[in-house]
Amino acid sequence: MAVGALLGAGAAWADPGAVGEKAYGSVDPFIGTGGEGHTYPGATVPFGMVQLSPDTRIQPREKGYDWAAGYRYDDTSIVGFSHTHFSGTGHSDLGDVLLMPVTGTAALERGDPDRPGSGYASRFRHDDEVAQPGYYAVTLDDHRVRAELTASARAGVHRYTFPSGEDARVLLDLRTSMYDYPGKILWSRLRRMPDGTITGFRETRGWAPGRQLYFAMRFSRPLQGHAFHNTETDIRYKGFAPPADRSPGDRAQIEGRQLVGTFDFGSLDAPLVVKVAISSVDEAGAIANLDAEVPGFDFDRVHADARAQWTQALSVLDIDAPDADRRSAYTALYHTLLGPTLFMDVDGRYRGPDQAIHIADGFTHYSTFSLWDTYRALHPLLTIVQPEQRNADFVDSLLAHRRRSPYGILPVWSFHGQETWTMIGYHAVPVIADAYLKGIRGFDADAALGAMVASASYAPYDGIGQYMELGWVPIDEEGEAASKTLEYAYGDWTIARMAQAMGRDEVARDFARRAANWRNAFDPGTGFMRAKNRDGSFRTPFDPTASGYGTDYTEGNAWQYSWYVPHDVAGLAAAHGGADALLDRLDKVFEAEVDPAVFEHMEDITGLIGWYAHGNEPSHHVAYLYAHAGQPWRTQARLGAIMESQYADRPDGLAGNDDLGQMSAWYLFTALGFYPVAPGSGEYVIGRPFLPRASLQLPNGKRFTVVADGLADGHGYIGAVTLDGKPLRRAFLRHDEILAGGELRFTMQAAPNRDWPGIGAEAPYSMTSPAAR
Repeated sequence: MAVGALLGAGAAWADPGAVGEKAYGSVDPFIGTGGEGHTYPGATVPFGMVQLSPDTRIQPREKGYDWAAGYRYDDTSIVGFSHTHFSGTGHSDLGDVLLMPVTGTAALERGDPDRPGSGYASRFRHDDEVAQPGYYAVTLDDHRVRAELTASARAGVHRYTFPSGEDARVLLDLRTSMYDYPGKILWSRLRRMPDGTITGFRETRGWAPGRQLYFAMRFSRPLQGHAFHNTETDIRYKGFAPPADRSPGDRAQIEGRQLVGTFDFGSLDAPLVVKVAISSVDEAGAIANLDAEVPGFDFDRVHADARAQWTQALSVLDIDAPDADRRSAYTALYHTLLGPTLFMDVDGRYRGPDQAIHIADGFTHYSTFSLWDTYRALHPLLTIVQPEQRNADFVDSLLAHRRRSPYGILPVWSFHGQETWTMIGYHAVPVIADAYLKGIRGFDADAALGAMVASASYAPYDGIGQYMELGWVPIDEEGEAASKTLEYAYGDWTIARMAQAMGRDEVARDFARRAANWRNAFDPGTGFMRAKNRDGSFRTPFDPTASGYGTDYTEGNAWQYSWYVPHDVAGLAAAHGGADALLDRLDKVFEAEVDPAVFEHMEDITGLIGWYAHGNEPSHHVAYLYAHAGQPWRTQARLGAIMESQYADRPDGLAGNDDLGQMSAWYLFTALGFYPVAPGSGEYVIGRPFLPRASLQLPNGKRFTVVADGLADGHGYIGAVTLDGKPLRRAFLRHDEILAGGELRFTMQAAPNRDWPGIGAEAPYSMTSPAAR
């Protein structure tokens, strides 16, 4: 059937309103809130600056891993609702401006969640919870308060329904934080302004040192009383007492490191609405954000607007699939649209990595770039599900960080404008290169290439100086050296690709040479990637199962990192003695019998299938290497096992941290039937589809539809593929073929088809040209 006839036969597919409503109703924000997913169920808008969500425990840093997003589905108590959260990280911070509605006398301490009544925390039940995109609700049983949450881009809005006849209070705790520890709050302030607006700020020494956050809060009912407290004890110097020091209820302002406020409203005959806006700049910025985005106290209007934003954002994907698959897919799409996050006030001001205030001139500024994770699949996905301007804004935000960085380089892992120096590599580089090579414009390409080269040439950082000198990172001078050598080589290749496209031949030659440095890590004697010493010898003794700090590798071992040459799979195969030899080695990865206890010391290595660890990013491209190297039916089999065991539509349905949407982006690409093994190549390696039918509404207004005829249990192999009705005799798609719109149609069958794509088929891109097959 022709594409036009196909689309015409299902007119609802072209109706974004109907598609968006179906998509909205299919999202389950609880997926990933159990197990190791580390997602949150609360209210936000696409790429929003506020993530208003419940926190079930505030844990000390050494015990905080499982509460990286503040909420765990298996908990039974809530300590409050804070306004900033990460989605799916393996490290954490945030949890700013925590509010808790209470009745009766307000306890100032949260207490022990396992001891009801020991503090202001309250028990709750899942059968009273509702979580939808842009909305969350729960009943706090111990206070008998129904709490509802929604959000705009920069503000969170609460609606609390208190029991009739009881005094209503709201507690504001500025002491709590994800990954907490004594002394994390460097300074904070609470202020009651003459019009009743509550403002404040705090500066924390957490994952991002010296992070400052300001807020402004207003209530829909007049205050009958308030009290500000500093609960810090043993203060060495207090200065001189202000006028209201002896009467907390009269204080207009308080400063300190352990502040809590209580706000009294008496008995209410209607719900109380509380609105809170945040800013990285100052309290005036937070007030301006509040006035611009939530001028009144109409909770339902803000909720309706949040729902409309999500309905539109989710309508880019129209899925026809069984309920469980549809929920998993739309929730994955939802998770991919949570970050990067907006990071500027309504007037364009934001705080940069230099702690100075800047203005985003001509672009929207974003932060929260988990680049070691998200360059692989999240950012490539966003180039086909988000407008060109949004992707250009991401690039401009990366470049703005570089301009304001004291080190003059692109961010490594940044949030709230600050650098955390987390993970390795310079992976802002492939994000920029992939966007440019896909035709995304709206940023200064010359400045971008300059920033990429500067970041890849910053000698003091993570062994880059030695890498430029030797061609590898020496393990006797720098830790995790094998991983760093491999990741630098890939980043160098993306610089070469972009420079070549821009006609910058000298830069292209230099970085193409550096891109071959992966060969310096390959040990033909063992078949593994290993770390070398400065003298060129491989470090001994060598244990390919060893992982963690002090080894050759970052969050992995030799069995997981030895296949990280996404830009030169043909060269990797040749180094092993040919494609068959490489693929036999990959079989050993998946088929090994591995005791999970070997990774007990590595929190992030989860989702094991043999040595393959789907819960951590270095493994994400590995199953696609079979197809890349000429045996796509083996990719198809491996993907079936991964999708079956690593994803499910339940709270523990993610095998590992979602990592700002990377796990979810992997799922979406794989469900559609293709994956970006080497971002920057402009290609996607074909795996196999997992949805009977899906249609992408592309940024250019065209539609790309994927159909899987015969898809059913036991029919997990591709028999044939057509692109716009013509047989596709290669195991990859080009980006421009997707952007052209049309139809990719798979015929699925029970047995492997070893004759597709066929002898002599064109191979996916490799820096080293593969021999014809």
